[in-house]
Amino acid sequence: MNILISNASGQPIYDQISSQIKSKIISGELQEGDALPSMRLLAKELRISVITTKRAYEELERDGFIVSIPGKGSFVAGKNLEFIREEHLRKIEELLQEAVALSGGCGLTLSDLQEMLELFYKEES
Repeated sequence: MNILISNASGQPIYDQISSQIKSKIISGELQEGDALPSMRLLAKELRISVITTKRAYEELERDGFIVSIPGKGSFVAGKNLEFIREEHLRKIEELLQEAVALSGGCGLTLSDLQEMLELFYKEES
């Protein structure tokens, strides 16, 4: 599994792992029932502690993205479309908050931001 870890990031490693796996599930790169690497294998590939991968998998399971079956491994859970929608909304809110904070630092107004958003939205449609 292609997961990139940044030691320079302020984000904890377990959170980087779980975020990237969530993104792969939401985007459809990982499908329902797909097996994830074992915690030990992933830790070895990323050269990190098994405790770190265990924490990432526990977070993914708690959030409903994966299911773990003792003796068999961890698998992508069935997609809860409402939950996935909520995850997308949460990410959008975070990015919009960041955009508002950055815009205040360079003097952009709300109408400037709205205009930029409309342009990007039209380009995507």
